[in-house]
Amino acid sequence: MPDLLHPSLILGIFVGGAAGYLGSLMLSRRMALVAGPLGHLALPGIALALLCELDVSLGAFPFVIVGVVLIWVFERSTKLPMEALTAIVFAGGLAVAFLFLPMEQAEAALVGDILQVEGGDAAISVVAALGVWLAARRAYPRLVLGDISEDLAVAEGIDVGRNTLLYLLLIGVIVALGVKMVGGLLTAALVAIPPAAARNVTGDLARYTGGAVTIGVASAIVGVVLGGWTGLPAGPLIILASTAAFLGTLPFAGRMSEG
Repeated sequence: MPDLLHPSLILGIFVGGAAGYLGSLMLSRRMALVAGPLGHLALPGIALALLCELDVSLGAFPFVIVGVVLIWVFERSTKLPMEALTAIVFAGGLAVAFLFLPMEQAEAALVGDILQVEGGDAAISVVAALGVWLAARRAYPRLVLGDISEDLAVAEGIDVGRNTLLYLLLIGVIVALGVKMVGGLLTAALVAIPPAAARNVTGDLARYTGGAVTIGVASAIVGVVLGGWTGLPAGPLIILASTAAFLGTLPFAGRMSEG
């Protein structure tokens, strides 16, 4: 069982919390499915990192950022829905990944291996997660306004395109960090489920974002601890913990919508 200062537990707390906070912006119709394809796009970088015996986040990061920029450019030039563009980029990235991904190391790439994280890697990831949280917190009002009404945001002097790029980049960083926790297949759940559970129990924005962070942190702790106890992969256990939180909040969802 990992102790309270174990690098994997510290990494899970900070990345899980930052993912929950950032994910609280993802219930808007344009952003809900972005993290999943970006997580799959990270797989070619993960494959190369495993082949070269490098940190998987280091390998994932450039591929994810290139994917973010491509999605942003395609959206501005084609006006196609964000979901369609991410699906296109995802398909190409996944095809490349399976050309190079070593099958004997596929589990670490697909579902993560957070229990093997060491102190130096955890420290870098914590700093990056804090940076994501601070940037998202600063931009949060502008991003929310842009989701509500682009015309109103433009009238307020907000550059909607630049803010969309910023948000996509922040998602990209969280995806690159998240592959250590839950692998390339499950990063969308890392970002999407905690805020969905929080939305079931509150309609207040401050409590909603706080709830998303809390559920993200708690799910990471439960998954890492259970992984240490049982020897099962911690990544899927983290996602199952957040799924359990979502299911546990379902009885309150109808009451919140009625209120």
